[in-house]
Amino acid sequence: MKSSLPVYVKKGLFYKSVVEDGSDIIFIVDYEGSILYHNHSVRDTLGYKTASLVGKNFFDFLPSTLLPYFKKEFTKSTKKAFNKGIEFQFKCRDKSYKYLEFNSVNLKQQEGIEGLILDCRDISQRKKDAEELLRAQKAKEQFLANISHEIRTPINGIAGMAALLSQNPTKDEQKTYLNAIKSAADNLKVIINDILDLASIESGKLKFEKIGFNLNDLLHSLIETFGVQASEKGIKLSYSLTREANKIFIGDPVRLNQILINLISNAIKFTHHGFIQVSVKVEKIRGKIYVLCFDISDTGIGIPQSKLQTIFESFSQADASVTRKYGGTGLGLTIVKQLLELQNGSIRVVSQENEGSTFSFTIEYQVGEIEFFDETKLYKPKNNNQLKNVSILLVEDNDINRLYAGSILKMWGCHFETAENGVVALEKIRNNAFDIVLMDIQMPVMDGFETTKAIRQGDPKHSRVPIIALTANATQKDFENCIAAGMNDCITKPFTQEDLFQALTKYLGKKLTVKKKSVLDASTTNDVSVVDLSYLKNVSNNNEQFIKEIVSAFLESMPTTVSDIKAQLEKKDWDQLAKVVHKIKPTITLMGIHHLKDKIILLEKEARNGQDEHTIKTLANEVSKFLTQAIESLRSQT
Repeated sequence: MKSSLPVYVKKGLFYKSVVEDGSDIIFIVDYEGSILYHNHSVRDTLGYKTASLVGKNFFDFLPSTLLPYFKKEFTKSTKKAFNKGIEFQFKCRDKSYKYLEFNSVNLKQQEGIEGLILDCRDISQRKKDAEELLRAQKAKEQFLANISHEIRTPINGIAGMAALLSQNPTKDEQKTYLNAIKSAADNLKVIINDILDLASIESGKLKFEKIGFNLNDLLHSLIETFGVQASEKGIKLSYSLTREANKIFIGDPVRLNQILINLISNAIKFTHHGFIQVSVKVEKIRGKIYVLCFDISDTGIGIPQSKLQTIFESFSQADASVTRKYGGTGLGLTIVKQLLELQNGSIRVVSQENEGSTFSFTIEYQVGEIEFFDETKLYKPKNNNQLKNVSILLVEDNDINRLYAGSILKMWGCHFETAENGVVALEKIRNNAFDIVLMDIQMPVMDGFETTKAIRQGDPKHSRVPIIALTANATQKDFENCIAAGMNDCITKPFTQEDLFQALTKYLGKKLTVKKKSVLDASTTNDVSVVDLSYLKNVSNNNEQFIKEIVSAFLESMPTTVSDIKAQLEKKDWDQLAKVVHKIKPTITLMGIHHLKDKIILLEKEARNGQDEHTIKTLANEVSKFLTQAIESLRSQT
């Protein structure tokens, strides 16, 4: 049998182009595993010379741990005409193992010979790819578990503290709860910003500023920012800057700040005693280009040598226990590395467990002059009274966001109207003159982009009003879309009071010095804007008798409602006040009293909550006043 198999091959039953010179490895083995033939591909893939394995046993080249499985599959192959997809490892000439996969043809079925043709393919790369995919999948799963924990923790804190605030806490408790909410919200913002930054970097959408900044000022501010944290842990935090590096440089100070914040906050997180030192020096000068070297050294817990190569990878920290103990997304160092590489920089780390770490990075900047400073970046608001009496349209579909922005505008003395979608916004813009529009992007009925385009193409009287986007979409592409739609600027949610103040003062300019009449007061001089009967006319098909009856019913019942609102306000019966207000909501829509719609909704909500007496009284008085004006307006027309 053994002598007949080579003859079987030589007789041309297998073509030379397929067997001898093919890329697949071809073995012919008997049922005991003896190798009777192999082709030239054994040399290319496994390193063995032509015919050097003939006479040897196939099983001797497999790992002992794999033999039971392989022999089982091999035996199955001897009982079938064909078998396929059997994976195994085969020892190469250099003693390493390669992953192969065979498909078998049983020679006994057709030729009566007790042997198998094994058509083997090298699947080492496929196995490597599968292992890498599995590793990436596990890293992703770990990241999702980490990020879920990191996001849920501050959200749970915010929800819990908000619930405690609704249970009549003392003033000291209120302050504690509010501080906890602010801290949790800040943590949540950092996490979300990390995710958005990584998405922006990996999509290639990130752009860098080229403005002037002073390195000493930047470092001084950073050390002050982290000083309290370091002091609380008993850590000495300091920085040193060589004279040569203390210059005005042209670049993106915000991104440099972000890099340093990540590295310093990490150092503080993992250091429990000793010091953290930030040192900056000039490594190289090429004309006006300075290559700066930053060292952030600490005496913290250090990083195991085996983990030093992976800490800059996405979603990874030194190990899972570190994540559980210290928290974090595992994205900080990835973002740092990518931000540096996008600016022709690099980063490296030297660390010793239980002794500390030094993160060193280099980055290039062009040296500049003092006039390169961007004044708009240094702007600080003078006082909140600057915005008193400014008229603003706030277009926002989310109740909480509307309440948040509205409360800030009210605090600044602004006169503002609200709209829950673009259609309502366009109606309000047609009837009123606003100094500025704050525009949400994602809204039902008509979104912010469509609304902005409609404003720009509408009445020239209103088409040039400044429009500032309020959006949770924070990428550069989103900003470009806002500008392309005709907006003037974009504020990213969650925004601070300072963000809103600077945006408003930037676009209002000289108007801030001119006292404005409120939208409410302006509307009272125009009866058409107080009550708009167009909806009533549409639903009645302009039936004058029907309209007359509805108006008559309104004039008869509404004075009683106004008196009822005032009575509940006097008694401070907030629940009853909410019920009274709730009943008149359909009437407000029917009668086209657009200016009251949002105030009615907000008053009902505040009254049901019953926490803010000042806001309830203010809203109730405004509603009563405007309803009275609506009554007078209709009476004058009948």
